[in-house]
Amino acid sequence: MEDELRCAFCKQLYSNPVLLPCYHALCLNCAIQIQTPPTQQVSQATSDNAESVASGSSGDYQESDKLSILSETDSGVVCTSRPNSYIGSPNGVIYSALSLICPLCSKVVYFDENGAYNLPRYRVMKNIVDKYGELRNFHLKCQMCESEPHNDATIMCEQCEILYCDSCRESCHPLRGPLAKHVLTESQRAFLMSKAKDGKCIEHGDEMLTMYCLVCKISVCAVCLMDTRHAAHDVQSLGMMCKAQKTELSHNLQQLSERAKSTTEFIQRLKGMSDKVNENCEDFEAIVTAQCDALIEAIHLRRAQLLECIRQDKEIRIRALKEQVTTCTSRLQQTTALLQFCIEALKETDSSAFLQVSSMLIGRVSNTDQSWHKEWTAPRVSPHFDLTLDDKSVLRAIEQLNFIQMKPYVDGEERVPAAPGAPTMMPEECSAENNSVTVAWRPPAHSHVEGYVLELDDGNGGDFREVYCGVETICTVDGLHFNSMYNARVKAFNNSGEGEYSELIGLQTAEVAWFTFDPILSGSGLQYSQEAMNVTGEGWEHMVALGSVGFSRGVHYWEFTIEKFNADTDPAFGIARIDVARDKMLGKDDKGWAMYIDRQRSWFQHAGAHEQRVEGGISAGSSIGVLLDLDQHTLSFFVNEEPQGNIAFRDLYGVFYPAISLNRGVSVTLHSALDAPSDVEET
Repeated sequence: MEDELRCAFCKQLYSNPVLLPCYHALCLNCAIQIQTPPTQQVSQATSDNAESVASGSSGDYQESDKLSILSETDSGVVCTSRPNSYIGSPNGVIYSALSLICPLCSKVVYFDENGAYNLPRYRVMKNIVDKYGELRNFHLKCQMCESEPHNDATIMCEQCEILYCDSCRESCHPLRGPLAKHVLTESQRAFLMSKAKDGKCIEHGDEMLTMYCLVCKISVCAVCLMDTRHAAHDVQSLGMMCKAQKTELSHNLQQLSERAKSTTEFIQRLKGMSDKVNENCEDFEAIVTAQCDALIEAIHLRRAQLLECIRQDKEIRIRALKEQVTTCTSRLQQTTALLQFCIEALKETDSSAFLQVSSMLIGRVSNTDQSWHKEWTAPRVSPHFDLTLDDKSVLRAIEQLNFIQMKPYVDGEERVPAAPGAPTMMPEECSAENNSVTVAWRPPAHSHVEGYVLELDDGNGGDFREVYCGVETICTVDGLHFNSMYNARVKAFNNSGEGEYSELIGLQTAEVAWFTFDPILSGSGLQYSQEAMNVTGEGWEHMVALGSVGFSRGVHYWEFTIEKFNADTDPAFGIARIDVARDKMLGKDDKGWAMYIDRQRSWFQHAGAHEQRVEGGISAGSSIGVLLDLDQHTLSFFVNEEPQGNIAFRDLYGVFYPAISLNRGVSVTLHSALDAPSDVEET
């Protein structure tokens, strides 16, 4: 309890403590020491109080005084003992002579010229300090002993208020006659009781404090009750109020005591857990050390296996080289023998004898030279090992080696990994291109993960749907709508369940589509440029070429430039389903919608039916524009940037791919990602 009995400023036991309006305490000398004269301390009073103060009215000064002592505003608290401590001004501003800042809560208290002497005495604190401070350090002495030193007092007469030792009590205060009715009590207790009798009113001298003002929260005497300051206030008997407050405090102390008891038990548990932590830490360190040793042993074992493979490869190479040396040596010996024989034959002087074998020798030398195998001039194996150890994945795994969070242990149950945490999106690795988005994320820290679920909304703020489930941490989703904002989220899972979703990330697909021809989706017999932007049909029959993307939403426009058009044919331009017939003119089946055109006119064709003949044809250098408006579900065509007839087809729903069909040497170049023209005629 000693911390409660020490002044916040001097750190010593309270000496003559006073109570601040914030209910913190200071020694009176400390309060006087830290009070300062402010340059201009201002407290805004109410308009009524300002008027009464400015006019010097004495009728309401007591109420103003009471309000100022107890009001806690942003500028602090004003304490005063006299009404004339306020100096009025026309604007209602009040000036004070001194101020004090509470060392504990920094609340500012304003005084008149009496300063800290206006603060009420903190008698409860003084009594407690006297009891536990002064009385523990000295013993009360008998007041009647004649010899020095005086004996320790043992009793006190409450009526005489004199301390006696045992011998002096017998001689000076016998328990007979008039003194028989006096009450003698144990000296320490009697001393405290005498201190308690000092409950006199400060303002009215010898008047005892008998009542308690509930508004001002101070003890008052009978004379104070007749003062106008307390006339309209609720008051209670001092004893009754003290008893009620003590009862409430006792009840609160009981609750606080229960909390202190439970906290003490909790501290003991924590101390016990500290020992358990040390024990478990040692066990856990041993387990981790064993696991790491096992990994190191596995690496050593794998290293031995890899080195054994290298040694085996070395032996195979050396064996092959030795065999090649043996073969080449044998061949060289045969060739050397033939050379020596031919040289000796050239020395033959008998022409007929030489001619007898010359043809044979010429043939053998020629055959030997021609049959000289490449292995006799180049080694079968290389002395270099064209291998490298792929350790990146292992290094990455070692870098990701980490602890995982386990479920809390329950007696009798096996500990299993807890559900994983939320993965972290990697915005720097996420991207959107054309109608595809790529989403990348980091695994959740300290979690065991068996897989991930990636979800996208519909690009229009709708419901999420699963688009990927697997162990990878990056995924590309194709075939999305153009000019749409897709929100993506991912969650991890393991045997214990699914974790929380990651934060959302938004990815915007391209406003207009950029695409090429797709040789894989297209029919055979067509020739494509390296960038797949140009296609040529060399065959006699029409073959269909499809674009690399499909459309299901938005407005899209692309053009074809006629690079070569010499024969009498009619290429077809338009759109198609993914399962359109590749070996027919576009529009011959119900999977294609097309405009086929020659040098003079064009027709619209779908499911083998052609209609709406429009005058105007094409030649080399002409351009064909295709406008697919899936907002209006229509298809229109342009020739040399002019509309070719009215809207060709309506009620188009689903996924459509750009398409053309060519034959007989027609060559066209594709131009995508173009702005749509606005001059489309309605029928």
